[in-house]
Amino acid sequence: MNKIIMVCALSAGVLLSACGGGGGGDGTPGNGAAVANGASSASGASGASSGGASGGANNGTSGSGGSGSGNSGTGNSSSGNSGSGNSGSGNSGSGNSGSGNSGSGNSGSGNSGSGNSGSGNSGSGNSGSGSSGSGNSSSGNSGSGNSGSGNSGSGTGGSGTSDSGNSGSGTSGSGTSGSGTSGSGTSDSGSGSGSGSGNSGSSGGGSTADIGNTIPVRVSSATAVRNFPLVSVTVCQPGSSGQTSCATIDNVLLDTGSFGLRLYASAIPASTLAALPLQTDPVSGKSVAACGAFGSGYTWGSLRAADVKLSREVAAAVPIQVIGDAAIASKAPTSCAWNTALTSPAVLGANGILGVGVARYDCGSACAASKPRAGYYYADTAPATPVSMPLVNQVTNPVALFPVDNNGLIVDMPAVAAGGALTATGTVTFGIGTQSNNLLAGTGATVLATDRWGNFKGSVGNGSTVQTFIDSGSNTLSFEDWSIVQDSVWYVPATPLKRSVALSDTNGVNATTNIVIGNADALFASLNFAFSNLGSFIAQTVDLGMPFFYGRRIYYGIDGTSSGAGATGPYVGYVSN
Repeated sequence: MNKIIMVCALSAGVLLSACGGGGGGDGTPGNGAAVANGASSASGASGASSGGASGGANNGTSGSGGSGSGNSGTGNSSSGNSGSGNSGSGNSGSGNSGSGNSGSGNSGSGNSGSGNSGSGNSGSGNSGSGSSGSGNSSSGNSGSGNSGSGNSGSGTGGSGTSDSGNSGSGTSGSGTSGSGTSGSGTSDSGSGSGSGSGNSGSSGGGSTADIGNTIPVRVSSATAVRNFPLVSVTVCQPGSSGQTSCATIDNVLLDTGSFGLRLYASAIPASTLAALPLQTDPVSGKSVAACGAFGSGYTWGSLRAADVKLSREVAAAVPIQVIGDAAIASKAPTSCAWNTALTSPAVLGANGILGVGVARYDCGSACAASKPRAGYYYADTAPATPVSMPLVNQVTNPVALFPVDNNGLIVDMPAVAAGGALTATGTVTFGIGTQSNNLLAGTGATVLATDRWGNFKGSVGNGSTVQTFIDSGSNTLSFEDWSIVQDSVWYVPATPLKRSVALSDTNGVNATTNIVIGNADALFASLNFAFSNLGSFIAQTVDLGMPFFYGRRIYYGIDGTSSGAGATGPYVGYVSN
């Protein structure tokens, strides 16, 4: 049976659950999307994420727009119209950056192209497609480069650098300094081609070059759930190379503890849903229903095929689950139903789940055996009956089906302050060791071999050595420590507590890392949504959930693949930023 881990509590009148999932002891997986609801922001902006689209503005404060790969500044926008950047009426929060950092300057009345304003003051000139750095523009028009830190004159810039600034072409990083490289040379009237480096208003993710293998991931008030990383996913008619009957679904949970794409039917436009063919059971001829078991409950819906598009990566004809699909007449059987029925986006807090852990399939060989295995796939009969499902027809991790960059992924999140952050925007990079932006490298890199479902062993403090996993779908650091004061299941120490975590992979390689546990009641009392120190009690498991991701670059190597660094999946790895 699946190993399902669930703890629930009431805090401030809101139902809270802090759950994780790992593989079953009998070789079957357990899906690890855990949900813990804190108080919603009363005055923060919320909005849908659409591949870097901005959130709504609220009283002059920007919402939670995602960045391409850079950080937004804190400058005040005036009345200029932004192209693909974010405009507000007050202070910008985490607006979109292209591949550089936006600074913190004030925009005038000029219209920006597709870049974001930096920290300089723009006059009435129109910016091109680059991002301005920290220089002041007069009335000249910038070309397609990014201005550095110099002042531009009044001429029309080409690709040279601004007055005294350095030009470059690198991409921005996170925090105050970017990672772009500076060039050389100065021109009076040219526009710069380097990126600026403003301070972020909210936490922005690390830098990755935009070569078509990255998507933004954002934690924000777009959902009422704290520490809930959301991405956008495009689904299209299968076999169309991601070109026909497509729809982009925003606010999908990024879950590194489960495997495969699951979307709510209500979030998919009818025309797109009609283009996604139902999968049938060859024995009964009936449509196939799929069950998904998670730490917070279960999903029930159809099994359909779709081309799945993430940035410019396209996985063809991927078996996906469509939750709440009216095409399935049968109800979830008792072998599937448990705990909470995750019947709608409102219940889950997202429009679906993108499972991108180390496994290729949500079940594997156990469900492909001649004897049907309950809990996964069913013929849509009355009542629903378990059926065997070949591997190629099981709900599948779409990353494993990319033509290139198919051996894993990297989740890169910025560090957040002890009190949390209103938003945190990072980057998901597909492939490991396949491109210049996804090398498995870095000072202090730790690589841990796992079982086929991403589990290894670990202990916190003086606790027992138990099953351990690193899971973005769980929104707390969950472990067993009776010495920490609790409010229901939440850890509420009077002062922050540091705990060492001893890790041991499936090959016997050992490593040690540290976590900090804050007072959950105090954290929930804030308007912030991204917390690196939110902890909860759970027995006989160490679940390093979303708080563990902040300030780290975390790798997931898919089972049976290898990376340029010689690591063979399944494995997880991390580098502290």
